[in-house]
Amino acid sequence: MKNILEICREAADLVAVQKPEDLFAGASQQEAVFLSIAKDTLDSLLRYGDWQELTKEGTLHTEEEISNYPIHDFCPDFYSLLNNTIYIKDSSEKIIGSITPEQWMKEKYFNVSSLGLKFKIQNGILKFLTPPPAYINIVFQYRSANVVYDAQNGYQEKSELSKNTDIPVFDEFLVKKGIVWRWYRRNGMPYEEEYNEYVRELKNRFGSGLATQDIKLASCVDPISTGVIINAAKEC
Repeated sequence: MKNILEICREAADLVAVQKPEDLFAGASQQEAVFLSIAKDTLDSLLRYGDWQELTKEGTLHTEEEISNYPIHDFCPDFYSLLNNTIYIKDSSEKIIGSITPEQWMKEKYFNVSSLGLKFKIQNGILKFLTPPPAYINIVFQYRSANVVYDAQNGYQEKSELSKNTDIPVFDEFLVKKGIVWRWYRRNGMPYEEEYNEYVRELKNRFGSGLATQDIKLASCVDPISTGVIINAAKEC
């Protein structure tokens, strides 16, 4: 696994410029540019879709008569929820959500209710329409915001580059290609060929990590709602 400085040095070879020596020293404008586009590349990859590399399982332990739970209190690296993956672990019961504003208003204010525990995510808070039962475990899968490993600190995950030795969680070739086309664009040079090559590699890498079919997480009465729906990838 190559660290971010090594990847940037390889990218510098491809664009035929001097290799950076320290991305965080601020010794030159060029090194600052490499750091900036490396961060931009990782941030873009994070937002692209539900990567296998970023998929984790979280657990919420409910409390009595509590409806609102700040997500970062129980899942500090949370970026986004994977659709249709939230269950009550104790009973293998699926939780319905995130429901639409129309459903929320109908059920909350006009007594148009239906079966099932329902929620929405708003302003970083997991909000249940009605308080869930106390002391149950609600499990879910989510996309983590941690995009690098700290090689000098036991390979702990973190959300932002801060050292030359940090290692991206994504494929190093893909990261390098993302840095190269962004370097050309930042310097006002043609980048269409490099960008197209990056996009092809991006789609191949992302597609190879997707499930070939829905993953059944638990027994469920509703045969239509038994699997994971991967969030659609976004264009760069």
